[in-house]
Amino acid sequence: MSNHHKIVIVGGGTGGITVASRLARALAQPDIAIVEPSDRHYYQPLWTLVGGGAATKESTVRPESGLIPRGATWIRDAVVEFQPEQRRLVTRDGRRLGYDWLVVAPGIQLDWHKIDGLSAALGRDGVCSNYSFDFVDRTWEFIRGLRQGRAIFTMPNTPVKCGGAPQKIMWLAEHHFRRAGVRDAIEVVFASAGAKIFAVKKYADTLERLVRERDVVTRFHHNLIAVRPASREAVFTRAAPGQAAEEVVLKYDLLHVTPPMGPPDFVRTSPLADANGWIDVDKHSLQHRRFSDVFALGDASNLPTSKTGAAIRKQAPVLVANLLAAMAGRPGEAVYHGYTSCPLVTGYGRLVLAEFDYDGNPAETFPFDQAKERRSMYLLKKYALPQMYWHGMLRGRA
Repeated sequence: MSNHHKIVIVGGGTGGITVASRLARALAQPDIAIVEPSDRHYYQPLWTLVGGGAATKESTVRPESGLIPRGATWIRDAVVEFQPEQRRLVTRDGRRLGYDWLVVAPGIQLDWHKIDGLSAALGRDGVCSNYSFDFVDRTWEFIRGLRQGRAIFTMPNTPVKCGGAPQKIMWLAEHHFRRAGVRDAIEVVFASAGAKIFAVKKYADTLERLVRERDVVTRFHHNLIAVRPASREAVFTRAAPGQAAEEVVLKYDLLHVTPPMGPPDFVRTSPLADANGWIDVDKHSLQHRRFSDVFALGDASNLPTSKTGAAIRKQAPVLVANLLAAMAGRPGEAVYHGYTSCPLVTGYGRLVLAEFDYDGNPAETFPFDQAKERRSMYLLKKYALPQMYWHGMLRGRA
């Protein structure tokens, strides 16, 4: 196997495969290597519905080998070091892999260990998370089994993939409790480190109305720092602006945890990272600010937009166009305006489709008010978007 390729792509997830497929279609003689350690590829947006009992987790996973495009070589290994001055990277197995052009798309790292007691508690006694494939089905088990008490759904003080997901499962759980006739006996709490329910006002107005109508308790500025499973206690740091931080302990009967997240360690410590550890790229061209032969997209980049697959769908064609221009010695002219989308599931058969740009302006696809709950948008998420993902986006067609 060659230790040098024209283009090396780090990451075989949504961003990496989408870019590889588009490049393979565009180049007459593609020489592309994809470095990805996992042999399984997940469609994670559907995990919300898995946790809500409306989909199976088996439907969200496929073999990685079936997604590698023709003209690309899959190197099943993990990157441990970038050496951009030498146009080279080092893998876990000791390979030194050279490149002419580098695309970095390794995704985001889930830092379960940063919440004391969480790793040991996960999947037991009411503690669950839709962010884990191994435990996502336990979420539905615990929701279905709860008859009374307090159900807490958390949101950390870090960027997360799909910023709406921490509350989507809350809305599904609340709807289930009502359908099961136990809602009056259950307190539903959204405990978020953030200051409000959603960042974009148009959609936040709808969600705030639903909070009132469905009697959801919101606890903003609450960041989960520990889980005490023996006593069923969740420990938060409450840090409102202008106030001293204080510890808050809440009893729980169900605790859905969104873990802290951050750039992968090998990215955070690399020359490619900005001061916060994210890959430092121009937010419009997706080209690295210091190394012109490097491009990046997706969750590990410092693009100031929500980290979603929908954002990657718009980032990928811009990155590919500008990379091809650079390879041809021309300036790149494609521009990414920060589009992202968050299909906010607000119950079974209900969804608010939030779409917006860098400035928080709605950038909607359909000719109607997407801030309104709609069954059609729920069906889009459940049935149409997964098909578009597997058969369109990952094949470089959408």
